[in-house]
Amino acid sequence: MEMDQLVALCRRRGFLFQSSEIYGGLNGFWDYGPLGVELKRNIKEAWWRDMVAGHNELVAPPGAPSTYEMVGLDASIIMHPQVWKCSGHYDLFHDMMVDCRACKGRWRADHLRSAECPHKPSKRPGEFEKCSLTDPREFNLMFKTIVGAMGGEEDAAFLRPETAQGIFVNFKNLCDSTRVKVPFGIAQVGKSFRNEITPRNFTFRSREFEQMEIEFFCHPSTSRKWYEYWRDRRMAWYTSLGLAGERLRLREHDKDELSHYSVGTADIEYAFPFLSEGEYGELEGIAHRGDFDLRSHMEGKLVKNAEGCLEVEMVEIADGKRVPKHRGSGRDLTYRDDTTNERFTPHVIEPSAGADRGTLAFLCEAYHEDKAPDDKGEMQTRTVMKFHPRIAPVKAAVFPLVKKDGMPEAAKEIYTALKKRFIVFYDEKGAVGRRYRRQDEAGTPFCITVDGQTLQDGTVTVRDRDSLEQWRVKSADVVEEIAKRIEE
Repeated sequence: MEMDQLVALCRRRGFLFQSSEIYGGLNGFWDYGPLGVELKRNIKEAWWRDMVAGHNELVAPPGAPSTYEMVGLDASIIMHPQVWKCSGHYDLFHDMMVDCRACKGRWRADHLRSAECPHKPSKRPGEFEKCSLTDPREFNLMFKTIVGAMGGEEDAAFLRPETAQGIFVNFKNLCDSTRVKVPFGIAQVGKSFRNEITPRNFTFRSREFEQMEIEFFCHPSTSRKWYEYWRDRRMAWYTSLGLAGERLRLREHDKDELSHYSVGTADIEYAFPFLSEGEYGELEGIAHRGDFDLRSHMEGKLVKNAEGCLEVEMVEIADGKRVPKHRGSGRDLTYRDDTTNERFTPHVIEPSAGADRGTLAFLCEAYHEDKAPDDKGEMQTRTVMKFHPRIAPVKAAVFPLVKKDGMPEAAKEIYTALKKRFIVFYDEKGAVGRRYRRQDEAGTPFCITVDGQTLQDGTVTVRDRDSLEQWRVKSADVVEEIAKRIEE
């Protein structure tokens, strides 16, 4: 599949539009149309159901070291600026940026090898004789804003670049207000913002995006086993929803790739069509963060010393006195085990998924072209989006074969019954074959047709999107039939 084909379909069928398109658009921002918003919502709901709402804390899942609990949180987008200073984002959350003095182009330094020179597309920036590149320099990725009416520098704040910190600063609140015991996880779905230097590749690298994150708190002695459990569990989740084969892989980070806080990290990656052959893009990172985050918000910004251990970063002030560069909250974020009376700082395992990147991967995986007979029995090329039924934007479409003989009335009754439980679509316009094609493009897994036989024996035809198989079901059983097949 060529990426242009998918982008065209997304716009034509209402999956995705460029934000503010009538004014020329705004780079790095995207709007989800009617089908896109349902697809993304279904992915987020599947994640929440499988990771949080459907989790049984009384039984240890396969591969888990023990039972555990899961709770949810919805933290604010704008937080106290000290949060970002202690987390390291204020000082460290930057990319290296390069400009061209000649064409005024701007790139991330690590993207130069894959970028094109605007004046000479056959060459990379810096290779053309007229190029004049600046030295790489730091560019902080956080969006700055002002809180309150005064508008001074003391009122500066930031749109959050990740959802994780809202969980860490609420750790004590969650422990005090609920009966959760370590090990337990806190899950959150929410928007984050990063002022990317060069947004590109459709929605893959955007300035506004949505994350699905878990911060899982565990005893230090069991953290490695929990890291392996979440790494494998998250990989299995994608395959269960249809991402499989050579296009999906799990990759452990080399030591030189690890973040300054990470003990170990694995990425779940997908071979997106816009990447060169053999290249993969990150869908989700599963990081073993150790006790870095809770200690940071207790003590202050941490750095590694010469021995590789974390310590508070100090600066020298007047009279040679040394103080923390960014002071922590001073609150006690340790945990006391009621059974053993042991007090410790929990380690954190973080499965962090991108809802927008996940949606893009499912769109890419779903896109297929095959041959199917038209109304006259002649084989025609059809475009079909083969979404897993759980995440398909529309679960079923209902058609009367013709607009007479009581068929529309019977079809509308079935539509009304289905509508109480699912997103469904009613269509009585055009030949039934064309109606099937429209639903294939939208990714609707099942089409239900009311025909002459329905009026005789009360049965309808159900058509499967992928196999094109058709079978008859009693009208009264249609809702349960669709429900059963969605959950298969």
